This record gives sequence, C-alpha cells and structure tokens, in this order.
Amino acid sequence: MIDYQKIIDGIHVTCSQASERGKVAAYIPELAKVDAQKFGIFLVDHNKKGYSSGDWSERFSIQSISKVLSLTKAINIIGPAIWERINVEPSGDPFNHLSLLEAENGIPRNPLINPGAIVVADILVTHLKNPKEDFLAFVRELVDDQSIDFDKSVAQSEKTTGYRNYATANLLKSYGNLENDVETVLDFYFHQCSIAMNCEQLTQAFYIFMNRGKCQRDNTFLTLTQVKRINALMLTCGFYDEAGEFAFEVGLPGKSGVGGGITALLPNQFCVATWSPGLNKKGNSKLGMEALERLTTEAEQSIF
Repeated sequence: MIDYQKIIDGIHVTCSQASERGKVAAYIPELAKVDAQKFGIFLVDHNKKGYSSGDWSERFSIQSISKVLSLTKAINIIGPAIWERINVEPSGDPFNHLSLLEAENGIPRNPLINPGAIVVADILVTHLKNPKEDFLAFVRELVDDQSIDFDKSVAQSEKTTGYRNYATANLLKSYGNLENDVETVLDFYFHQCSIAMNCEQLTQAFYIFMNRGKCQRDNTFLTLTQVKRINALMLTCGFYDEAGEFAFEVGLPGKSGVGGGITALLPNQFCVATWSPGLNKKGNSKLGMEALERLTTEAEQSIF
C-alpha cells in the first residue's frame, strides 16, 4: 500500500526549501499580488481519502485549468460536433500565440490553448441561457460546493489587459469561427478563468476524469468515451509547449494555469492538485512540475 501522506509531506518539505520558485504571472496585475512563497498539495485516492500538505486550503485563480471544465460542459451540450470547430493536436507553441490560428484558417489546434478555449466559450455563450451563472453552477455541482465563485477583481484585471485575447477573438471572428459578439464571449472567458478554488476543490472537480466520468457522489457527468478523449487532450495538450516534458517527467494527464495551479490524475487511482504561483519560462508552475515528478517517481505510478 502506497503511503501518499508520507510522500506528500516529503514533497512539501523539499519544495518549501526551494530557493528558485519561478516568477509570478505579472502580466495580469491582480495575479502579480500573490505571494510567491505559497505552496500546497492535495491528493484524493480512488477510495475518496484525502492527503494534504502546505497551503492546500487557500483559494487561487485557476485560470487555464478551467478550460478542461468548460470543454466538459460544451461536450455535454453539443457532443462530437465540437470537433468541427476545434482540432485535437498539440500546438508546440505558447498558449497565447496566434501564428497557427492564421495558418490553419481559424481552426484552433486544440481546446486547451487560448484560441480553442475562446471557441469553447463561444459555444457556451450560444447554448447557455445565463452563461456565467450556468457555468459557475456546473462547477459548483461538480465539486458539491456552493461557495465557489468568480474572483471579479481578477476577471476585471484580465479584461483590462487582455489585448492578445481580444486579437485572438477578432481573428477567430474574421474566419467565421466565433458566432457571438467578441465582448460577450471574452467577458465570459475572463470570468471562467477567474474562478477561485483550492487544491482540494480542484481534485473534486477533476475526480470525474479519474473515476470513469462519475463524481465523488457517483453522479455521472461524462461517458467513458468522453473521459477517454478529454484525458488524452490533457496528456498531449495540457501544458502548452511543455506538454511533452510533463508527459516525459510526470506521466499523467493534467492541466496547468498561470495562477500557479496544476491538476493531474491517474485513472482509477488518484487525482492530485498543486499550487505554487511562481511560473517557469513556459508558464507552468515551477514547483508544481517538480512536485508531481517526485510524486509519480516515489509512488512508482504513472500511465506508462
């Protein structure tokens, strides 16, 4: 039997002593205020037992981790038709680059980079009666926690400085791959990314990808085929132009966000979330990447 608590405690000690923690995402002013010394980790196993250490209970802006949840909601609504507007290939480029979008005639390379996530946001704006409220209700239902909410100061900060996202949305619009008004879609997108959760809540939200589409209350949110597809996308596309490195070092499907969070999972075994705001040069949490590499190495568990 694997002693997850011992492994996690050891990871916390090592990460807390790190002198180099990366740089906080200062291009979103509100995120620049976060303490770079924070580090937390929470793991839930297939028996629903939790293991934690550090600042796991402190909420933070989940940012691009939300792209997996918005994709899940969109797939629930329109099913395989979503792939008519988004591809499923790794980008090999940073999350906010536009070159591939133009080269491929407005079809984003995958749904976990900004252009793809903005198309997903457009789908949700089209199909949800009250997009922001309905999406938040979906996340709350996944986690079974009505206290989860948008961090409106982060959403406003992103709206004020999101010039590249405006450029992306307008480029998508020019190719006919955005049905709704740019301002409306991006208002939803910025709020989606601003959702604040802690490490435990993230593992509860992502439990469905570890548990064959069922949440901790045994309610079904996805079919097995849908879980397979989304986990594959997380493995190949969940870390921007560092997805190969994460697969090589950690060996789990997962998703990162520039708020410093990472969520990853081993199907039928565990789901884990880490938070450390300092990012590496690729925009992924420096200590989070190191912590998860240690976890799968010491536990001798990965998908490979």
